[in-house]
Amino acid sequence: MSTTRTDFQDPGAIEGGGVLETRLIDIGRERFARDIWGRTALLTRGAGDFSDLFSAGAVDELVSRRGLRTPFLRVAKGGSTFPDSSFTSPAGVGATISDQLDDTALWRTFADGATLVLQALHRTWAPVADFSSSLSTELGHPVQANAYITPPQNRGFDDHYDVHDVFVLQIEGTKRWIIHEPVHTDPLRDQPWTDRRSAVAEAAKAEAYIDTVLEPGDVLYLPRGWLHAAQAQGEVSIHLTLGIHSWTRYALAEQLAQAALAALCDDPEMRRTLPLGVEGPDAELDVVRERLAAAVVEADSSPLFYRTRRGQGRPAPLGPLAQLAAVGGLGPGSVVRLRGALEARLEGLRLTTRVGWLDFPETDLPSITRLLDGEIHAAGDLGVELVGRLLRAGVLVPVEQ
Repeated sequence: MSTTRTDFQDPGAIEGGGVLETRLIDIGRERFARDIWGRTALLTRGAGDFSDLFSAGAVDELVSRRGLRTPFLRVAKGGSTFPDSSFTSPAGVGATISDQLDDTALWRTFADGATLVLQALHRTWAPVADFSSSLSTELGHPVQANAYITPPQNRGFDDHYDVHDVFVLQIEGTKRWIIHEPVHTDPLRDQPWTDRRSAVAEAAKAEAYIDTVLEPGDVLYLPRGWLHAAQAQGEVSIHLTLGIHSWTRYALAEQLAQAALAALCDDPEMRRTLPLGVEGPDAELDVVRERLAAAVVEADSSPLFYRTRRGQGRPAPLGPLAQLAAVGGLGPGSVVRLRGALEARLEGLRLTTRVGWLDFPETDLPSITRLLDGEIHAAGDLGVELVGRLLRAGVLVPVEQ
């Protein structure tokens, strides 16, 4: 049987225009993809109300009631990051963990002008997690979310650039953003701004590409490499940053090279020992280049690409008790759907997902293919035994009726 691949679209990720077009930009997805994405900055005024995603109340709850630990929070002031020990402490009886957030210490630090950075909100705050997952599915690139809470008239970080694209969503208060064009276009993950500190500082003295004050509901898009600095105005500023960890051609080249090198392990000529007394590689390079080039042409890096992509995110939450109840009460009338953000792919007789892989007989393939549409299905229409297996594996989740 020939291998077939079926891409899975998370349910509800793109309905209508999707969250990109309906909540972050006002120029349309096609124009954004053609003229803006990875190319230039974009300011969108009044994109919408983001209070459903995040708020001052969310900040207080996360800091004071959720028992967060480092590195879920950073503290910065004047371009420097505070040591974790300055805002963490043991949590007391029954939770003697030394690095939980100390809300009193954070209050004093914040009152003294420091910026609080709540990191990885795509893991700790459900509305942001759902939004980030939807955006990641639409863009085809992993998304992380941080929140920056800055006291009036303060800035947390000096001019710098990021090695990922960002959408900045102003939640509360106002913040002045000063944007300059890149000194190093499209930096890779291992090319941080600190490697070009002097060039960044010099470029920041020039006339700004954008100098504006973001108000609640405004959105700013910056490709990686674009210089920026931001300062709160006359009140506390809260903004949400959605970081897009873009796939690059360089990343694909790395994976292709890995696949080619793995194939060369099976080439006896490449395993051969170099001549006795060899003084340098020159005499062997022609053979190596020839065989490496041939291996690159033949290499299939797709499995590595999808494996890496699965590892860059997590599936949608699963409730163990609800899952157990669904398995125990399973019958033909039970309704289920594919778990969200699972990155499920059917490759031949194997279903690969973020929670592992499963092999199936060919007779199950029509039902598996139907499940990959992300829609709601009755167990009786798919096969109760098959549905039970997928529920136990964490691939399917029950749907409340």
